[in-house]
Amino acid sequence: MVDRAAPQQKPLTGRVPPEAVRRRAFPALAPDLLERYAAIGDLTPTASDAMDNLGLAGVVPASVLAPQLPGRLVGQAVTVRNAERPDTVAAAVREGKSRMGEHEAYNLAEPGNVVVIEGLAGVSNLGGQSAMVAHRAGCAGAIVDGGFRDPDTSRGLGFPIWSRGVTPVTGKWRLQTVEINGRVRIAGVSVDAGDLVLADQAGVAFIPYAQAQAVLAEMERIQDGDRRQQRDIAAGIDLRTLAATKYK
Repeated sequence: MVDRAAPQQKPLTGRVPPEAVRRRAFPALAPDLLERYAAIGDLTPTASDAMDNLGLAGVVPASVLAPQLPGRLVGQAVTVRNAERPDTVAAAVREGKSRMGEHEAYNLAEPGNVVVIEGLAGVSNLGGQSAMVAHRAGCAGAIVDGGFRDPDTSRGLGFPIWSRGVTPVTGKWRLQTVEINGRVRIAGVSVDAGDLVLADQAGVAFIPYAQAQAVLAEMERIQDGDRRQQRDIAAGIDLRTLAATKYK
């Protein structure tokens, strides 16, 4: 069985209007399925090949979303969609009220979930305090289509972030969170809350929830072929035979 029942709904924090929260919970993928994903070497390259074979798009290279820590992620997405504030920075400072609401995603997250933020470039969509709250909530890491700041804090926590870059510029007066656990667009890829996120030093792969089993099966088939080929290379099989052998 691929999934389990959705966890019981949690009360909201009020960081965003209730109508901005599209889903309070989503079905969890089975732990054994996630463990099988985590056991695959060359995680996102293998996912990219599998998704190509299945006619799926959803892979973003590290040249676009760069990893800030060595490591990898396998977890379901809790999503945040940010937009530019309509007022000026000066007006926002005078008002003195932040409209950032990513903490609501952390509140709704289950341990092992990955925070996925559609944000603004050059502006922090996730800072050090935010990383601390996400880490405390059990989130495995974050994917930020935009900027983040306070990298020493996230590194000290061992909280991995993939992003478009680091910035000193706060988002507090420049952006507003308009949706939690709805559909976001990350580097051109549509991602829904509950979709599977894979990330490593090569990049990020977003796998639709409904396709998680099929993609895993194809990734394991590809990995088996890679291992057979590696054994033949190590055994000294001649290049003509290697070139003529279909491994995957």
